Amino acid sequence: MTGRIAFQGEPGAYSHQACREARPGYEALPCATFEDTIESVRKGEADLAMLPVENSTYGRVADIHHLLPSSGLHIIDEAFVRVHINLLGVPGARLENVESAMSHTVLLGQCRDFLRSKGIRSVTGADTAGSAQHIAELGDPKHAALASELAGEIYGLNVLARHIEDHDNNTTRFLIMSREPDFKRRGKVGMITSFVFRVRNIPAALYKAMGGFATNGVNMTKLESYMVNGEFTATQFYADIEGHPDDRNVQLALEELNFFTTHMTLLGVYPADPRRH
Repeated sequence: MTGRIAFQGEPGAYSHQACREARPGYEALPCATFEDTIESVRKGEADLAMLPVENSTYGRVADIHHLLPSSGLHIIDEAFVRVHINLLGVPGARLENVESAMSHTVLLGQCRDFLRSKGIRSVTGADTAGSAQHIAELGDPKHAALASELAGEIYGLNVLARHIEDHDNNTTRFLIMSREPDFKRRGKVGMITSFVFRVRNIPAALYKAMGGFATNGVNMTKLESYMVNGEFTATQFYADIEGHPDDRNVQLALEELNFFTTHMTLLGVYPADPRRH
């Protein structure tokens, strides 16, 4: 083992799968909440944190963008993980006899067509791996879980139907975070710079702030707004751009951004995952 990587959820969660794929030499540390995951790294209980930020089917993960700026951690990598959903049953269970499937509401929605075609009733569970654990403890072949193959492996369940998601491109993007930043690396397929900022209270401030990226040829791949402290007037923006802050065109774009913002916080500079493209 080269270290510990923390994730939110039970063993067998998709975040656990992401840890195995992106950092196979690390010991995975399950945490109850995203806050606990971040805190475990801040306290030194883990070296890295694996945090989901968006899913190609479901959209962005709530709360993460609020937690990142104040986390004190730095993004050092991103990982795109293909989310395959499987119907898992206890040993001896048969697909044709399954009456219900338990999972997180998001996964149930992503397998709606399959469940309807098989006449299987949806049952909402707290999370995916927890649902697999519950089905294993229940021991009833009529009840199954929707989860990863890793969850089946951990809780002793068999795969009754593999890759049953309705969309064949279901992917989650994760951010890997550390206590220390790393600005020295250069990725084989480019770099990503992530930051948050608030615009000044002047007319067309956001439009003017974004102008520097366009005029300097910097590609912005993500821009999201969200309220801060429940105030409609205190809007903060999260952005991802292609490039490194040492690149001259990125330097110029960020200089122009600073002119129209009250503050800007750099969250991380890291290699782009090849699966991004």
